[in-house]
Amino acid sequence: MRGDNLNDYLAFIAVAREGSFTRAAAGLGVSQSALSYTVRTLEARLGVRLLTRTTRSVSLTEAGERLLNRVAPHFDEIEIEIASLSALRDRPAGTVRITSVEHATETVLWPKLAPLLRENPEINIEIISEYALKDIVADRYDAGVRLGEQVDKDMISVPIDRDFRFAVVGSPEYLARSGTPAAPKDLLNHSCLKLRLPTHGGFYIWEFYQDGRELKVRIDGRAAFNSLRMMLLAAQDGLGLAYVPQDQVAASLQDGSLVQVLADWSPPRPAYHLYYPSRRQHSPAFALVLDALRYRR
Repeated sequence: MRGDNLNDYLAFIAVAREGSFTRAAAGLGVSQSALSYTVRTLEARLGVRLLTRTTRSVSLTEAGERLLNRVAPHFDEIEIEIASLSALRDRPAGTVRITSVEHATETVLWPKLAPLLRENPEINIEIISEYALKDIVADRYDAGVRLGEQVDKDMISVPIDRDFRFAVVGSPEYLARSGTPAAPKDLLNHSCLKLRLPTHGGFYIWEFYQDGRELKVRIDGRAAFNSLRMMLLAAQDGLGLAYVPQDQVAASLQDGSLVQVLADWSPPRPAYHLYYPSRRQHSPAFALVLDALRYRR
């Protein structure tokens, strides 16, 4: 690699991981044309095509996939080791990246991390709220947040909140018009508000539990969203039933704008957990984040 510019390899890795010159350029803070020129220069120097480009997508060639798998982990290790040097500083510093879901971000992560940021001005937090189940190693996250039951067994998993319940809710107007479901199977005759899950391309299947029995209902309805906030607005507008964390509708249940149904089918669910790879050496900044988020009964 004598004479090679390591930034060229970092540029290739960014494009390969994003699957897009546009997103990679935005992340690197360079123009798309400059990034494209850098990758073409690298391909010319190596004598092989690394990426297959179309007007709509970018994919790896066999050579590109081999280079990514062999080289990218080493750059990741270098980045981690450099970040770990903050242990030698008077104050922890660096960026901690977390993938989460909207509800956990708003109710758990931010309330706990906002004070940490105020007390540690050299720590940066990046939280990406999405419903896709990400590969946190491949996507270069330090950690992820999901319900305990969704965490892979090979990850270290730490609870960050108490167990909570989901609730099926609808407006008084909707229930007066469509009737009140007495059992989960009755939802098949109702308009339900759907939550799109990008990982599998389908909609969230509603889950119910009673007396050790589990029921899953593949609901249907006229409106679909990728946001809990929009589902609640649609429910309040009388467009159907929503399946949401109970704490998000506490005020609406109290003022009567929404009514909970099937409450006896909604026991507590496993709490949110922060999970991260056991083999990764984490920075002092991450250790502070972990300590701030850890649930203490």
